[in-house]
Amino acid sequence: MARTKGAGNSAVDRIQDLILAEGMVPGDPMPTETALCERLEISRSSVREAMRTLASLDIVEVRHGHGTFVGQLSLSPLVNGLLFRARLDDGNDLRALREVVELRIAIDLSVAEQLVEIYRGTVNSELEDLVEEMRRLAKNGQPFPEADAAFHTALFSRLPNGLLRQLAQAFWEIHTTAVPLLDIVQSEDILVTVDAHQAMLTALEAGDADAYRDAVHEHYRPLGRTLDAAGRAAATAVTG
Repeated sequence: MARTKGAGNSAVDRIQDLILAEGMVPGDPMPTETALCERLEISRSSVREAMRTLASLDIVEVRHGHGTFVGQLSLSPLVNGLLFRARLDDGNDLRALREVVELRIAIDLSVAEQLVEIYRGTVNSELEDLVEEMRRLAKNGQPFPEADAAFHTALFSRLPNGLLRQLAQAFWEIHTTAVPLLDIVQSEDILVTVDAHQAMLTALEAGDADAYRDAVHEHYRPLGRTLDAAGRAAATAVTG
């Protein structure tokens, strides 16, 4: 039973309970402000403050001129919070970004067996094309975040765990957005990363989980060297 009253139950909690009790899903229209005040027996100012909080968490979405709806419940608040942390920690050996990279590696490794079962014996021209796009851009000295994102999104798209797919995408977005924000120079051996994408795909199609794991580690080595160099430069600037 939903909790909609009680001094110990905040307006945010009551609105969330209402969403659950009504079986509402992303995109459903929310009751009007007046209706929420009457149903939950809370003030108009409390409703407005709670809706602002819920909107910041993507639990509700305010569409100006159209009303308020149940949000998409994305991980964008996590992305924004960790991006801010990465910028705040800049100069502290890029600790936050290193931690995000470690989480990305852990996620990529954790799904090795699942991905092998999905991709064994298959041919994936879309993923091959994305690798070639990355290679073309890298040879021209250009970054390739869009192709990189598309590769990982497509690779994980067939995993049955939707939350895991969202987490993988969120951590990818954090680290690729933070790199330019922190003025981190692209690694000179970026082609190693491109080759690693191909090796990951080849290993999965061959059903070789160990080779996939090796390729994952190789994928992140250039970034690790870049972060090490950036950390040393930051330390030198502070001590110098």
